[in-house]
Amino acid sequence: MACYKPLFCTIARFYVMKMSLRSKVITLISSVIVVDQAVKIWIKLNMSLGQSFNVIGNWFVIHFTENYGMAFGLQFWGEFGKLFLSLFRIAAVILIGFYIASLIKKKMPTGLVLGISLIMAGAIGNIIDSAFYGLLFSESGYTLPATFLPPDGGYASFLHGRVVDMLYFPIINTTWPQWVPWVGGQSFVFFRPVFNIADSAITIGVFYLLLFQRKLLFHEEKKEVEPIE
Repeated sequence: MACYKPLFCTIARFYVMKMSLRSKVITLISSVIVVDQAVKIWIKLNMSLGQSFNVIGNWFVIHFTENYGMAFGLQFWGEFGKLFLSLFRIAAVILIGFYIASLIKKKMPTGLVLGISLIMAGAIGNIIDSAFYGLLFSESGYTLPATFLPPDGGYASFLHGRVVDMLYFPIINTTWPQWVPWVGGQSFVFFRPVFNIADSAITIGVFYLLLFQRKLLFHEEKKEVEPIE
């Protein structure tokens, strides 16, 4: 059986190399959305708000929380801000979709297109929460998980659902020394925000573009980009 694994990997790499750029974009976006939603739905149906369990030691924790606003649990002007942010995300995804199609047509480098596709995938993942979770799930409580398609209807209207977060990395969990002004004796946690896979895709996409595709993205390099063969 061991001999089939290298063969499978070779076939998989060959298949990916032969895929068109459009197919790679669709595969990447679809994969991120499926994994993101699968994890969120499992969390929603199996965990109560505030429930946690350790994955790796004390520094990688699954901690269920929800937020009304931006990535990493940030808030944005209450219900009005929530609606504005949802509409903004939908408009941004549409524009990014047209931009990606334009890049593919111009035969721009694969890395640039896939980096932007990661951002689009993450945005879509969080849009799904905002648009549909309020309609599909009951309210998540601090003692019981939510239910799917509750008889009395969901907990919120269209575009007013809450985004599910669960990834928590308190790598440093300590207390400020007493001699530190203003914060002495207070707890210090790094990294404190709780986020999800969609947030991760957006963050990875942004950092990848800034680190490796900056010249193309901001047109700092004037020479013509060679087309993809």
